[in-house]
Amino acid sequence: MTTTESFSNYDHLEKKTTSELLQIINKEDKSVPLIIEKSLKKVSVLIDKVFMRMIDGGRLFYIGSGTPGRLGIVDASECPPTFGVDNNVIIGIIAGGDSAIRNSIEGAEDDLHQAWEDLNNYNINNKDSVIGITASGRTPYVVGGLKKCKEEDILTGLLTCNENTIASNFSDVTVESIVGPEVITGSTRMKSGTAQKLILNMISTSLMIKLGRVKGNKMVDMALSNSKLIDRGVRFVSDELDIDYSEAKLVLDKSTSVREAIEKFKKKES
Repeated sequence: MTTTESFSNYDHLEKKTTSELLQIINKEDKSVPLIIEKSLKKVSVLIDKVFMRMIDGGRLFYIGSGTPGRLGIVDASECPPTFGVDNNVIIGIIAGGDSAIRNSIEGAEDDLHQAWEDLNNYNINNKDSVIGITASGRTPYVVGGLKKCKEEDILTGLLTCNENTIASNFSDVTVESIVGPEVITGSTRMKSGTAQKLILNMISTSLMIKLGRVKGNKMVDMALSNSKLIDRGVRFVSDELDIDYSEAKLVLDKSTSVREAIEKFKKKES
């Protein structure tokens, strides 16, 4: 039996009070970051390998089914508005296609060949990198996709919550987060999903910083697509240039991004 399918350490959950349930879930959740800490070296290696390909024009793909697939899509979809990159820089693919984002597509994860077909829709090549996300480490969709990528000399990574999995046989860098049994036996959307989300945050954020999409601690290329983000942008410009809010607003109004506003102002002042 795999760790992720191990029976919960808790029983008779239906008899617990709301407060008792929350304390149990919270106690288990708190263990996740400490477990991830043990794998930071592997995460670092994976990020650096992906980065070397991205600066040469490569893209990063996430593949997964169910919760892992959705987490990959969420992480990828947040990069364009946050960091101003194109939609095809980090791409999330889920077994069953876009309809599987909201609905369970029965049997989609059991196809060994579909992930490669999905990746080929993007004309994947050996400059690209593919990270499989699967708590069990045995999801056929991910296993088959990573196996074919290895055959095609494409960098592969794996995020899993079990040791020595089938998928790891086809992964150049495997990150194992052994979070242990879930509160509800087998419900890997819980601790396993939390671990995957935290690591995905680390991967995409670190890559964007290394690719120059952050200045200091600011998202200088973020999309100025609503009033909240415009206000944030004005504050960024104000802080970076040491000018008041109203002047920063005028500067940003004449630019398409925080980065452009800062560069234009500095060039004008020099």
